[in-house]
Amino acid sequence: MSVAEPRRIVLFRHAKADWPQVTDHERPLAERGRLDAATAGSRLADTGIPFDLALCSTAVRTRETWKLAVHELAHRPKTVYEERLYEASPGELIAVLNETPDDARNVILVGHNPSVQGLAEILPGADTGAGNGEAREWLKQRGFAAAGFAVLSFTGSWKSLEPGVATLDDYWAPSE
Repeated sequence: MSVAEPRRIVLFRHAKADWPQVTDHERPLAERGRLDAATAGSRLADTGIPFDLALCSTAVRTRETWKLAVHELAHRPKTVYEERLYEASPGELIAVLNETPDDARNVILVGHNPSVQGLAEILPGADTGAGNGEAREWLKQRGFAAAGFAVLSFTGSWKSLEPGVATLDDYWAPSE
């Protein structure tokens, strides 16, 4: 694949988690989270994006979210469970994405807030155009909802991914 071809990153926040007496890393999905994760998977399928790679936090709630969502996709991408995605900063998420092989065109990252929202806010830049203004406004006003996902695109190698190089193309969240 040429680095001149557009790449897509889908930032997917885990679905609503429960609060049992376990460590934060071990928190499972709540019933609503299980329903929303499957719905999000259907909406991901509707985008038509053929994912080459899924990067998923090792936390129980992200793994459960991805397991329910990927079941809805026509093609199951290679999935890498990455410890560095748990409690990561937006900069740390970029560092993980910078390691993505250039033969991967479309990547989905299943993670947590506030890092997922932070990344959705810093990757789009003024030089790449406003992108989807409605999606930007939603994120600014309401935040990145549980089981929500943002679709961003950029041109270049994964090593060149940095703040300001992407366009926010779309945002979806389950109805509240």
